[in-house]
Amino acid sequence: MGETRRMRVFSLGLQHVLAMYAGAILVPLIVGRALNLTAEQLAYLVSIDLLTCGIATLLQARKGKYLGIGLPAVLGSSFVAVTPMIAIGSQYGVTAIYGSIIAAGIFIVLCAVFFSKIVKLFPPVVIGTVVTIIGLALIPTGIRNMAGGVGSKEFGSLQNLALSFGVLIFILLLNRFSRGFIRSLSVLIGILAGTIAAAFMGKVNFSAVQDASWFHLPKLFYFGVPSFEIGPIITMIIVGTVVIIESTGVFFALSKICEQPINEKDLARGYRAEGLAFILGGIVNAFPYNTFAQNVGLVQLSKVKTTNVVVAAGGILIFLGLIPKIAAFATIIPASVLGGATVVMFGMVVSSGIKMLQAVDFSKQSNLLIVACSVSLGLGVTAVPDLFAQLPQSIRIIVSDGIITGSLAAILLNVIFNLSSKQQDVPVQQAQEIHS
Repeated sequence: MGETRRMRVFSLGLQHVLAMYAGAILVPLIVGRALNLTAEQLAYLVSIDLLTCGIATLLQARKGKYLGIGLPAVLGSSFVAVTPMIAIGSQYGVTAIYGSIIAAGIFIVLCAVFFSKIVKLFPPVVIGTVVTIIGLALIPTGIRNMAGGVGSKEFGSLQNLALSFGVLIFILLLNRFSRGFIRSLSVLIGILAGTIAAAFMGKVNFSAVQDASWFHLPKLFYFGVPSFEIGPIITMIIVGTVVIIESTGVFFALSKICEQPINEKDLARGYRAEGLAFILGGIVNAFPYNTFAQNVGLVQLSKVKTTNVVVAAGGILIFLGLIPKIAAFATIIPASVLGGATVVMFGMVVSSGIKMLQAVDFSKQSNLLIVACSVSLGLGVTAVPDLFAQLPQSIRIIVSDGIITGSLAAILLNVIFNLSSKQQDVPVQQAQEIHS
């Protein structure tokens, strides 16, 4: 009987891994390719990301004295950090990325109690606007990949367009005609199908898989000793704040599904776990991490609300992260295939943000202005990154990213318009409806 139960927990944990796997590997692939990393470096980035996702998930799963929300949450690399990491790496070098991530992690750990006390500053109008901006700012990256990726000699070729739109259509068909588990894996299945089709077209190089080893241990500071620059550090601290805002909504969603109320102390423990995941990501040269929203739907779908399942998922991720051969398979995915899948995923981020905004009272002019100005600034800076080109570099790196600019606008405008009110237009706890 015990063996049957263990197998059930393992299979449910594997389901969580499969549901978040596409999102977990997309961030290292997008960032690594934008920074022109070698195939070997890219394989390391993917494998260390999987391993760190597993460790971060374990940190969050158990409710300790100081760490862990104690809910069935799965952590993965944050989409919020994609464009800031690319900008920092391009201007200051890769080592500055990891110095800023470590600094941001320390900031989150030290300020966890403070964040838990100001959670009223993150009502649905802020969370929904921030998530919408994240999706809108990332879509251009997906579109460029659909054409073959920046710098591709075959940019916009018929083959690239056929692959990317083929993957997009295949994912849509799976969502239209499949149910349950298959539907939840539609993006991953689409990527696999697209890569197989690309292989028949001669667009896949398997040398990275052949050259990869079967086992490795994580290396501290793989890309070099981290450097600490004030501009990147401030940028990543803002990224960390946005991650906290996003995770707050997920925590309340899980709290509602699991019928397990959470308070300020629980939130502080959850924030500390995410801050520690940031620090770990910086040390092993991985990524900032946040609670993955797509796994919340899986908890609701499976009706399994114990943390044992996500502990199993964390163990599976750690195992996968120790095998570079598996990580190397992710690096052979053509950019056009990746683009077809990311357009869906980034579009779903936008949809999630719009769903969150349904809880907002738009009869109030202040809420309309918060969304209007924040989205306009976020999307505007993404479309015209040279808007702040004349500012000093340390300031420019902060405001030249659409996600950061739009998120800061949403937070500040909410303080200006709504903080003085005795009661927020919608209680923060209603953020639990975000992903349900």
